[in-house]
Formats: sequence, C-alpha cells, structure tokens
Amino acid sequence: MADFDQHISQRFDEELHDIRSMVLAMGGLVEEQVANAIKALQSGDGDLASETISRDHEVNGYEVRIEEECIGIIARRQPAASDLRLVMTIIKTVADLERMGDKAVKIANMTLAIGHAAQGSNHALLRDIDGMGKYALDMLRRAMDALARVDADAAIEVAKGDEMLNQEYRSAMRRLITYMMEDPRTITSAIDALFVAKAIERIGDHARNICEYVIYLAKGKSVRHLPLDEVAETWQGE
Repeated sequence: MADFDQHISQRFDEELHDIRSMVLAMGGLVEEQVANAIKALQSGDGDLASETISRDHEVNGYEVRIEEECIGIIARRQPAASDLRLVMTIIKTVADLERMGDKAVKIANMTLAIGHAAQGSNHALLRDIDGMGKYALDMLRRAMDALARVDADAAIEVAKGDEMLNQEYRSAMRRLITYMMEDPRTITSAIDALFVAKAIERIGDHARNICEYVIYLAKGKSVRHLPLDEVAETWQGE
C-alpha cells in the first residue's frame, strides 16, 4: 500500500511539474508575441504583424490546454494547501497571459491599419512606445521568473514597477494630446499611438497581477487590494 501511495504521489508531482512547464512556455510565447508586435509597429513590418496575429491561436491553445489540465487535477487529486494554491495560481496566470497575447494582436492590427508606422510624422508620435515596450516586457519576463522560483520578494519588486509604467503612459498621453492640439492633422495618428500606449500599459497591469498571484502562492496571502508598501509587512515575522 505504501508503494502504491508513493506512486500516486510521484505521478501527482509529475502532473504539477508538467503544467508549470506549460505555463512558463506560454509566458515565453507571449513575451515573443509582444516583442514582435512592437517591433512590427516601429518598423512598419506588415509581414511580422501578420505573423504575430496568426500565432495568437497558439497562445489561446495553451490557455485551453492548461485550464483543462488544472481542472482535471482538481477533479482527480483534490489538492489541498500549497498544491491547490499552485493550481489556482496557474489558472489565474494563464488568463492574464492570454490577455497580454490579445494586446499583442491589437498592436499588430494597428500596424496593419496605419501602414509604415515608423515613417514620417508617426515616428515622433511613437517616440514613447520603445521605452514603454521594453519596460513592460521586462516586467513580464521578471514576473514569470518570480513564478518559476516562487519568489515573493522578487514578485513585489516587479509589481512596484507597474507605477513607473503608468507614469510613462501618462507622460505619453500628455505628449500626444499636445501634438493633436498643435497640429490637428496628427489627430488620427496620435489616437492610434495612444491606443498602442494603453495596450502596453495594460500588459504591465497583467504582469503585476501575476506577481500578486506569486505572492499568494508563496505566502498563502491575498494582497490584491493592499498598497504595495504594505504588502511585505503581511509576511514579516514569519
């Protein structure tokens, strides 16, 4: 009986390892999608934009498969405590990753709609996109690394960076509004750039969400409605 129980436990650990691997692979794909979408926008590369759009089904496929695996684990294993937190964290994480993939598609569609975005007056309008994009991608990369290591301290540091990205978005918005006021001919292009900046800002929000899930996984505490300065205090002294 002991050998049987050990076999069951080992198989359960393998299932958890498999879904963790899948969610990390999904994170890598989403990171690539976002990077390619921004690159396509800045270079006016319609082929790269189209490729980004066409690969969205891969992101969606990961989400469906991982959710099915998680539901199966809950039904078969009835996990408790930390194992259940892991499964719930993964379910929530893949939902945020899928939404990031949608933002990449939105940016790619914008590239196809406005043509060679990096040429002419659009170059000035997109001046903030490169910095915002790099920052959002760094947040995503570090959030997934924190998830892989179940590192609550790293997660809180990444989450704090979301306010910096929000500030960059507000600065970009003010600059774009100024362009529109000074030259009404830029209104359409400036609005397009504003939508892109907002999409990137939302990617940062989703990365922050993942960080909050990591803290929940590591510490068993929900911090979603706490100010970031207070979050670390919730596990001090443990």
